[in-house]
Amino acid sequence: MQIGEKIKRLRVRYGLTQSELAARTDLSKGFISQLERDLTSPSIATLMDILECLGTNLRDFFNEKEPEKICFGEEDIFESRSDDMTRSVKWLIPSAQKNRMEPIMLTLSPGGETELDDPHEGEEFGHVLSGRIVLHVGGQKYRMKKGDSFYFKATASHCIENPGKREAVVLWVATPPSF
Repeated sequence: MQIGEKIKRLRVRYGLTQSELAARTDLSKGFISQLERDLTSPSIATLMDILECLGTNLRDFFNEKEPEKICFGEEDIFESRSDDMTRSVKWLIPSAQKNRMEPIMLTLSPGGETELDDPHEGEEFGHVLSGRIVLHVGGQKYRMKKGDSFYFKATASHCIENPGKREAVVLWVATPPSF
């Protein structure tokens, strides 16, 4: 962590000059300048004085909160293929298992199918982007084609198969994450 850079951002946010901050903390402008450029380090007591003048405290100052990533690209996608190469799963959002829902892109070759997913808490949503699939939920089969969507509570065993002669692609979202 660049302490000086963070102090400078706080100082600028409050509209203080280095001279004004120095005067409020009984430090020299030169010390504040060196501190902001990470050329010197303050004692804990001095840092506490500076932070108090900047409207914060040690706990909040060092509490690193990374900004939430909102947009994801190709470089973020992780792909896994089945051993027989009939199934590909692309995790569209990295570390989505820590979120409330987990979207994947499922690609099934002709004759390909997902593993049977046991009943669990949560819900599942899917949208067929291309091809044809058969959705199995409990003892029921649902034939679906491009443009169709599904939504169900995951209280029964479920899987998807591709009985067609062409590849099928499904955008599939589970909550909570289970892929």
